[in-house]
Amino acid sequence: MSDIIRLLPDSVANQIAAGEVIQRPASVVKELVENAVDAGATSIQIIIRDAGRTLIQVVDNGCGMTDTDARMAFERHATSKIAAATDLFNLSTMGFRGEALASIAAVAQVDLRTMRHDSQIGTRLIINGSVVESQEPEASVPGSNMMVKNLFFNVPARRKFLKKDSVELANIMREFERLALVNPEVEFTLINNDSVMHQLLKGSLKQRIVDLFGKSLEKQIIPIHTETSIVKISGFIGLPSSGRRRNALQYFFVNGRNMRHPYFHKATMSCYEPLIAPDVQPNYFINFEVDPSTIDVNIHPTKNEIKFEDEQAIWQILVAAIKESLGRFNGMPGIDFSTDDASLPLFNPNFEADTQLNLDPDYNPFEQPAEMSDTPHVSAPTSSGRTFRSGDALRQASRDWERLYEGFSNESSPTTVAGSALNSMPSEMLGEESPDIFGDTAVSDIPQRHCISVRGRYIVSPSRSGLMVIDQHRAHLRVLFDQFMEMSSEASFATQR
Repeated sequence: MSDIIRLLPDSVANQIAAGEVIQRPASVVKELVENAVDAGATSIQIIIRDAGRTLIQVVDNGCGMTDTDARMAFERHATSKIAAATDLFNLSTMGFRGEALASIAAVAQVDLRTMRHDSQIGTRLIINGSVVESQEPEASVPGSNMMVKNLFFNVPARRKFLKKDSVELANIMREFERLALVNPEVEFTLINNDSVMHQLLKGSLKQRIVDLFGKSLEKQIIPIHTETSIVKISGFIGLPSSGRRRNALQYFFVNGRNMRHPYFHKATMSCYEPLIAPDVQPNYFINFEVDPSTIDVNIHPTKNEIKFEDEQAIWQILVAAIKESLGRFNGMPGIDFSTDDASLPLFNPNFEADTQLNLDPDYNPFEQPAEMSDTPHVSAPTSSGRTFRSGDALRQASRDWERLYEGFSNESSPTTVAGSALNSMPSEMLGEESPDIFGDTAVSDIPQRHCISVRGRYIVSPSRSGLMVIDQHRAHLRVLFDQFMEMSSEASFATQR
């Protein structure tokens, strides 16, 4: 009986791996740009044609490769990022699996030009579906120039199921935004069909956000920052008023790497629940810096899913940092307990005014005097048999009401108001247990010459406990309030609908 288990050729294994690593043109852009960042590039140019079907070209000024490294880079599991399994627990680079270039070369036509900065001449390598067609020296500029042509040309089923150009270009744009945000110190240029779509200069994260998504976002985001022994969190979060019902800008980064983390997303959303509608999503750009040994990035070939060793602790730190930032920048309502001088006095329902008023229960301000009986009027009977009239009677009534406010605006005689205010003050405000500087003299018996008006607004007067400063306007309102409260307790005065 013959053996049935065989070893697959490298070309077949690379095509199988390409099914996971290279899912669409955006995946090629991601892998090539991450390699350029790992090579130390400070300027990266991305050229797209036909949404990546025809051409994806990435040009960088990184360290470049020798002719031997250029050939070895396309072998499966060939990488310069790690040398042993223990290096997986201390990763500082984007790539480490050694599968991306081999997978790309298995499903596309690759043309690579590269040269190191300390070399005089570079090399050109052409690969067609995992088959090396040529490699020869060529004059080049330092760095790498990688062209990926005719993606999935040898896998018709994959090429057939690519979406239309607008959809694939949108996927490329989203991947480009993630890469540009996580590397603000790198200059990026994106060209699609000979049209420059983005040209980003190096700068801060906030400047990169504004360059990508517009200046209007600058006033809609607030900084977030906290640092603990477990994690350092920084970045920006959106104000609740800037939330979106669709296409919210939500990005997580960890140690310079993009990630998707539903657990931390839920933590972020919990901070906004009382502030925004359920169908609104907030914007956020949050970067985590942790010890590389406490995370695992080797979960999926795309390296977007990351496991944290201290997820629950980081959840609490993240929630506290977001709420602190929202509160500090007035993103959520708060109560200021530091105000010492309240503008309104506290209402005391048990307080009884000491002022004695002589009220006429038969007084009706709408009643016309007898001497005005010859004026044309329209009369109506009241419950007491009296009549109130229109016309001149109302004008007379208005003068009757004005009697209550006599002296209110007279700045030359504030002592009348002061006397009324002193008599109507609660005893606890005058300090009954304080030494009486006037002996047995009652407050109401204090000579008015001791009351001094300051700019017609304040009244300075002696009290049992020392010196009392009275707001003339508020004191008069208090006197009127006490009078009206006394009047409201009487049921005999006339009313009108």
